[in-house]
Amino acid sequence: MRARLREYYEKKVVPLLMKEFGYKNPMQVPKLVKIVLNMGVGEATQNIRILDAAVEELALIAGQRPVIRRAKKSIAAFKLRAGMPIGCKVTLRRDRMYDFFDRLVNFALPRVRDFKGVSDEAFDGRGNYTLGIKEHIIFPEIDYDKIDKVKGMNITFVTTAKTDEEGKSLLEKLGLPFRR
Repeated sequence: MRARLREYYEKKVVPLLMKEFGYKNPMQVPKLVKIVLNMGVGEATQNIRILDAAVEELALIAGQRPVIRRAKKSIAAFKLRAGMPIGCKVTLRRDRMYDFFDRLVNFALPRVRDFKGVSDEAFDGRGNYTLGIKEHIIFPEIDYDKIDKVKGMNITFVTTAKTDEEGKSLLEKLGLPFRR
């Protein structure tokens, strides 16, 4: 079964973007390539159980098992050695990506306290957008009673857009609520 948001993109968003930016071919229209969820757990250097909990929670949120990321360099000030596990990440593509985006926009972001929209200044210059979330408990899949520590996460939306303006327009039309 195809994702609801994917069909919305193909039927509604593509014609709107073609008209807005004057594309001649539908293949020129920017699209979402992947969504990367990253959870850095710095306390994992002292207590490895925190990383195990983060992996389980990220798997619940994404619907896919995360990869454990290891430190590339040793940093003595942080008591960190090269090769120590310090975070986890998941890369979502195709229908899973659209399902996650749909859940993020319609269920998770409205649960953020005093939510006024996401900042439009987190673009990288090539149409990709990174959103930082302070509390991962905004996702309905997470059981609040089983959480030992509230963790933050980064969500990166990778698009085929050439400029930030095209990327913002794409994400806006897909439903990401930017601040006015």
